[in-house]
Amino acid sequence: MKRKNKGRKIYKTKEKNYYGKSPAGKFMSGLLTVLLIGGIGFIGYSVAEPIINYTQHKGDEPSESTKAEENTSGDVTEGATDPSSGEKITAELFTAAHLRASDLTDMKSLQSALNSVPQGEGIEYVEVPLKVKGGKVYYASSCAEAKMSGAIQSSLTLGDINSAIKESGYKPAASVSVFCDNILPVSYPDTGFKTVDDGSQWLDNDPANGGKPWVSPFSSSALSYVSDIVSEVSAAGFDRVVCSDIMFPYFRESDLELLDEKLGKTERFMALTSAANMLYDKAVTNGASMYIEVSAADMLRGNGDVLKPMLLSANTVVVNIDVEELKGGITNGQMLYEFEGTPDEIADKCLKFVKDDLADFNVIVRLSGEGRTAQELLNASKVISSYGYSSFVIG
Repeated sequence: MKRKNKGRKIYKTKEKNYYGKSPAGKFMSGLLTVLLIGGIGFIGYSVAEPIINYTQHKGDEPSESTKAEENTSGDVTEGATDPSSGEKITAELFTAAHLRASDLTDMKSLQSALNSVPQGEGIEYVEVPLKVKGGKVYYASSCAEAKMSGAIQSSLTLGDINSAIKESGYKPAASVSVFCDNILPVSYPDTGFKTVDDGSQWLDNDPANGGKPWVSPFSSSALSYVSDIVSEVSAAGFDRVVCSDIMFPYFRESDLELLDEKLGKTERFMALTSAANMLYDKAVTNGASMYIEVSAADMLRGNGDVLKPMLLSANTVVVNIDVEELKGGITNGQMLYEFEGTPDEIADKCLKFVKDDLADFNVIVRLSGEGRTAQELLNASKVISSYGYSSFVIG
């Protein structure tokens, strides 16, 4: 029987109390922690290649021919600062409208959504959710696991979707939810988390309360599946692939008592960064760029383990500010972050809290929120320029 958790007292603090160490302080603290955990020799081996390639990310920079075109058009924006030289890392400008999963159920719905993309706002890309949080797949995937598990929700092919976007005057981008998948482990139990005592499947809640399994970053079968999805998408002409939900579930202490002890250790971020690098390589092999999307709410909750710039091949992060989620308040178990006001006021306050954790990345800000209009989100996107960000996604 699971042990009942003792509740933690929630403290409300003023905004000024949310700021932590400086970026340099965070870096040194993080580096010392890593050295203590893994040992100098192991980390030297693990991060040598990412460090060498830190300022030369194939998937983050345009090709030479693209650079020449963008230098002419002025479509290049400045990103993070390279700590080794103090110089800005040049990154691609990415301006996109993110469609809903329901827009991909058939061609009529897709075309209607494309016709509704705001005009005259500098939107260059249309980003489509091809694998969404929960595990559903919104295109006719050829992956056997997607077919057998019943994940596929659309008969549209990648070619259909790609062509429709281009014919509407936009460039195609794709989003893929990686580990927040409650469908795959039902048909393929080895892809999920298991208890150590009897090997039964772990659920994120009691079955009576709708508990669901999650895909584990430690499962080779799960990694193979998401790798195949990213390969399939990037090979189909989607030259930007945004990988979200590269994360662990929120484990309670009672959960950790039932699971492998490594899931409660701080070095679990190695599994996430390794998976992200694998997906990066798959996308780059097919000529696409791979971005990592993180939820601003998850960052505030302390579940942004994948954000380890020294270990990642990808250097571009999409931070998703869901204004509706934030309005309800976010807690990390010790502090309560409260957000009030308009979407642009919420976005501004949120960026103040998370900007230090994004300092070593090229940043794209995504503004989203159920029920929010495109115009509201576009207005909110205007606040990002004061933080030095030019790239945005709405929806």
